[in-house]
Order: sequence, then structure tokens, then C-alpha cells
Amino acid sequence: MGVALSRQHPDLEVVLLLRDPYLCKDINETHRNSRYLPDYDLPLKVTATTSAEAALKGAQYAIHAVPVQHSRAFLTEIKEFIPPTLPIISVSKGIEVTTGKVMSDLIPSALGRKQPTVFLSGPSFAAEVMDERPTGLVAASRDKKLCRDAQALFASPFMRINITTDVMGVEICGALKNVLAIAAGIVEGLELGNNAMAALISQGCSEIRWLAEKMGAKPATVSGLSGLGDIMLTCYGSLSRNRSVGVRLGKGEALADIMSSSKQVAEGVPTAGAVVSLARKYRVQLPVLTAVAQVLNGQLSAAEAVAEIMRLPQIEEK
Repeated sequence: MGVALSRQHPDLEVVLLLRDPYLCKDINETHRNSRYLPDYDLPLKVTATTSAEAALKGAQYAIHAVPVQHSRAFLTEIKEFIPPTLPIISVSKGIEVTTGKVMSDLIPSALGRKQPTVFLSGPSFAAEVMDERPTGLVAASRDKKLCRDAQALFASPFMRINITTDVMGVEICGALKNVLAIAAGIVEGLELGNNAMAALISQGCSEIRWLAEKMGAKPATVSGLSGLGDIMLTCYGSLSRNRSVGVRLGKGEALADIMSSSKQVAEGVPTAGAVVSLARKYRVQLPVLTAVAQVLNGQLSAAEAVAEIMRLPQIEEK
């Protein structure tokens, strides 16, 4: 996102606030992120630092891209350097396992105050953004001016930004699609075929809609870019981290081995457990998403989970 900003606004100074001093040094010296995006040159005006004070001093916006499970600790540690009026644009997707909070609740909780915040979500693999391939996203905030500001900031010939006030819809879809992508990967890993894949994703989309609407989301959001659009990308795209976890589970690998061998975070793994809690809280039956949680915690094997789903009562669609 820093590169997208710098390319569209070459006069801006874009500072990446990192936790790893070695990666920081690497970016500043080679102008490449050798760990995650080694094949791409970064604009010269994109620099890195581990100092929150230096990064945030005089900032117009802060883009928050820390994995959800680490966001509270990260924000709590740097909150003294975040001015109360600084708009945060959050691109983190998921549900905090310990509290069940999405980022729109987590951010004010961690900072101890309300903070102007926009939530940016949608089908967007990082490599394709770096390649300047056409990408569509949604900016969500209860403050429409903030939505439009984020839209103006990121919109480019390669990036289209829609806006909405449905923060919950955008957030819950962005979190749950990662869990569904693990299920899609399991189907791929078990080599169950295209019929099974289509049936599973269709059922998963229904489950996401049932829960999202119970939590106050608008149906249009679930069927839009940040809902169905992101679900399609994450479930079918070969670059999806969550789908890759599912493929390896379907092939019989242990979750611990999969996680230890991956450089990047698959948010669907911790989110799956939180979904089970939300299903209980809102009294919604989510057989596919719940089955993913059962596979991840060792209650069922991937093959057993599929068999359980196939034994579900056959229903009339409504």
C-alpha cells in the first residue's frame, strides 16, 4: 500500500514503520523488501524505520497493516505517538481471538479513545498491486468524508475505490473469507473436484451472509467487492495464504508443520476459533466454517470434516 501511495503521489514521503530492524535496514539500503516482495523495487521516497515517533511525527495518515492478533500490543505500545486526530486506514482483516473484536472495536480499545478510522478491504493480492494490475477495493467508515479522503488518496488508473458506511459488513466479510478459503484449500488438497468446490464455496458464502446480517451488515456489502469479490479471490487464487494452508491440510500435513514453514500470517487460522464463538453468540448454524475450526484444532481430519458436511440434512433453499 505504501508503494501504491508513492506511485500515485510521488511528492509524498511514505514511511514504513516496521518491527524488524534487519528488514528495515534491508529496505533502506536495497530499496527492496527481500523477505516478502523480493522481486520488486520500491520507490526511493518509500523508507523504513523502527521508530514510531519518527514515523508518525507530522503524518497526515497512518495505514495499519499489522496482523490482527498482534494489533492490540502494537497499538498499545505506540499510542503515545498517535495524535487523536490522525486518521488511521486499517487494512488488517480478522477477529481478535481473545475478545472476539473486529478492528473497528479493537483500535479504540487499544488506544483508549475514539480515533478517526477507515477500513480498506477487497480482493487485492499484494503482488498484483505491485504489478499495477487493475484492483478494486472498498473504503468503509461511518464518516463519509473520511471515506472520500481515503478514496482520493488511493484511487489511481490501477486502483478503484468504492465507499460505504457499512463498517461491520466490510470487516466481517474480510475476516470470514479467510476461514472459507481454508475450506476451499482442503477441497483442493483432497482432490474432490470442481463440483465439491462450487458447492462448498456456495454454502460458505451463505454462512458468511447469515452471520454478517445478524451482526448488522447490509446484504449489498456481502455481495459486493469486499464480500463476494474477496471471497472469490481468496478461495480460488493460487496466491492465497489461507487457501494454501487448506491445501496442505487436505494433503495430510500437520497444522504445526504448515505454520512453522510459512513466512506470512494466514489470518483464517486464528479467526476460525473466533467464528465458532460468534456462531454461538448470534445463534447461527455455520457448518462449513465450524468444520474448519474443528480441523484446525484436531477434532476432525480434513476427510472426516467433508464427510460430516455431506451428512447434513438436505434442505429447502429460502
